[in-house]
Amino acid sequence: MIKKLDILIVKAFVGPFLATFLICIFVLDLQFFWLYLDDMVGKDLGLSTLFYMIGLVTVNWVPTALPLALLLSSIMTFGNLGETFEIVAIKSAGIPLLRFMQPLLIITTFLCFIAFLFANNIIPVAQLKLASLKYDIIVAKPAFDIKEGVFYNRIDGYIIKVGKKDKDDSTIHNVVIYKKTYGLQDNLLIAKSGIMRVTADKKFLEFTLKDGWSIDEKGQRQTTNTDFYRTGFTTYKKMFDLSSFQMSKSNDSSFRYDPKMLSIRQLNTTIDSLNHLDNYYKGRVEREVVPNIPFVRDIDSVWKKPKKDSLKNIHSYNQLIPDSLRYGIYVAVGDKLNMLKTNIGFIEQDFQAKEESKRLHDIEWHRKFTFSFACLVLFMIGAPLGSIIRKGGLGAPLIFAIVFFTFFYLFNTLGEKFAKQNVMSPFFGMWLSSFILLPVGIFLTRKGMQDSDLFNKEYYYRTFSKLRVFLGNLKKDKNQST
Repeated sequence: MIKKLDILIVKAFVGPFLATFLICIFVLDLQFFWLYLDDMVGKDLGLSTLFYMIGLVTVNWVPTALPLALLLSSIMTFGNLGETFEIVAIKSAGIPLLRFMQPLLIITTFLCFIAFLFANNIIPVAQLKLASLKYDIIVAKPAFDIKEGVFYNRIDGYIIKVGKKDKDDSTIHNVVIYKKTYGLQDNLLIAKSGIMRVTADKKFLEFTLKDGWSIDEKGQRQTTNTDFYRTGFTTYKKMFDLSSFQMSKSNDSSFRYDPKMLSIRQLNTTIDSLNHLDNYYKGRVEREVVPNIPFVRDIDSVWKKPKKDSLKNIHSYNQLIPDSLRYGIYVAVGDKLNMLKTNIGFIEQDFQAKEESKRLHDIEWHRKFTFSFACLVLFMIGAPLGSIIRKGGLGAPLIFAIVFFTFFYLFNTLGEKFAKQNVMSPFFGMWLSSFILLPVGIFLTRKGMQDSDLFNKEYYYRTFSKLRVFLGNLKKDKNQST
C-alpha cells in the first residue's frame, strides 16, 4: 500500500533525478562531440543529420548516465531531507532508514531493468547506426580548409600548397599544385597569384592562376629517359572535381560483426561457436602440419626400431647419412622445418585471434548487466550517504557523487582493460567495480541506520581533542616519573 511518506520521498526524488540525468547526458554528449569535432567541422552535415547523430549518441550514453544520476539525485534527496530535519522526524516516528528507502529502491530496480533493455535491445542498433554514420562523416572529404603554408592532400591525385591567402579567403599567392603520379616524373603548376573559388553548383573547385609556369615530364616510367617541358602562362584555369566530397551512406551490415552491436541472444550464439573449435583446429593440424612430417604417416606401418647392436658404433646421425647425400638432406630438412614453423605460426595466430574475439564477446555479455547492476549499487551508496552528510543542494552532494562515480568508472575501466589483456577473466574484470563498491554501499547503509557521525567534523574534532588530552596526560606522567 502506498502511503503519504512514500509519495513524499518520490516527489522529493523525481525532480533532482530528472535534472541530474539530463545534465549527465548533456556532459557525456559533449565529450563525444569534443572527441569527433575535427572530423565534423566543415562537412555541411545539415540539421537533420546533426540531430540524428545527437539522438544516437544520447541513446548510447543512457546506461552510463543512469548510475551517475541515481547516485547524485539520491544524495541530494536524502541530504535535503536530512538538512530540513525531516529524516529525524521520520526516524523519531519509529520508521527505519530501509523503510523510507523502499519506494526509491523499487524505482531504482525498475531503472535497472530499463538500463538492461537499453543495453540489450536498443544500444546495439544505435551503436550500429552510429558507427555507420561516423564512418560516413570521417571518410567524407572535408570542405575547403586549405591553410597558408600547409600541403593539402585531400583532393584525389593532387597536393596543393598556398603561400598566403588574403582576407577575402579567395585571393591566393605563391601557389604550388603538384599532380601525384606513380612514376618518377614531375608534373606541377607554379603561380605567383590567383583566385580560388567553388563553383555555384559546388561540384568543382576552380583555380584561376596568374603569372606562373606549367612543368611536365613525359616519357617511359621508372627511367631517366624522359622529356622535360616548361610552359609559362599569364592566366591558367584549373578545375578540381568535388564529387568525392559528398557524404555517402554506408551499409549498416559492414559493422554488424562488432561485439558491441550484438544482443545477449546473439552473443550467446557467437560465444558458443567460439567455445567449440577443437575439431576445427584438429582438422587444420591434420591438413597443414601432419603432411609435412612424413615419418608420422609411417610410424605405425613399416617403420621398425633398429636393433641396439646395429647402433653400437653410431654416435651421431651424420654417420648414418652418406657424404654425397648429406647437403641435400640438410636443405630438405630445413625447408620442411621452415614450412612447419610457418604453418604452426598461422594456426597459432588464428587461435589467438579467436581467443581474443571470445574475450571481447564475453566482455560485452557481462557489460549488458554490469551497468544495470551499478544503478542499484550506486543508489545503495547515495541514499545512506545523503542521510549521513545531511547536506542538500549541489555542493557537497556533487563532490561526493563525483568521488564515488570516479572510483566506479576507474575500477570499471581497469577491470575491462585487465579482461582484454587476459590478466583476469571477463567475469571478474567486468564486475570488479561492483565487487568493490557493493561492500561500501552495505557499510554506508548500516551507518545510516545507526545515525552514524561518519561525516560529522565535530565528531572527529571531539575525538582528536580527547586523543590530544590523553597524549598530553601520558607525556605529563612520564615527565613526573623521571
